[in-house]
Amino acid sequence: MHCPFCRNTDTRVLDSRVAEDGKSIRRRRQCPACERRFTTLEQMQLVVVKRSGVVEPFSREKVITGVAKACKGRPVSEADLARLGQQVEEKLRASGVSEIPADEVGLAILGPLSELDAVAYLRFASVYKHYDSVDDFAAEIENLRSNSLVTSDQL
Repeated sequence: MHCPFCRNTDTRVLDSRVAEDGKSIRRRRQCPACERRFTTLEQMQLVVVKRSGVVEPFSREKVITGVAKACKGRPVSEADLARLGQQVEEKLRASGVSEIPADEVGLAILGPLSELDAVAYLRFASVYKHYDSVDDFAAEIENLRSNSLVTSDQL
């Protein structure tokens, strides 16, 4: 760790603590050269590995934007979408893996979305699961009903 003041390459850790969210570590450091103190925050960075092999940082906003398209015209608030984005990120971080395949991100979205809005779930699933026919929709609706996640009046 370089000192941000004098750029010395050696610093000493004085104190380490888990930050409030439990997902990062806060370290208090001191530079032996200039003796100034500073704080660092260490977090695990989630990255998404796309089918093409391209790697990009995980973006909660990108999840929310994608789900918002499926929720267009549905009674889903911005707060609901923000909560869903947080649930997806928490689930992915809880896996303990820093490189997440794009398919796993989609699977992490499907669970909370099915609880939020059945129609939005079907819209999202139709793109994510690549439905080819009406039979695919019918099978997914039957699956929702058999899992008691939706009633006839919700669809």
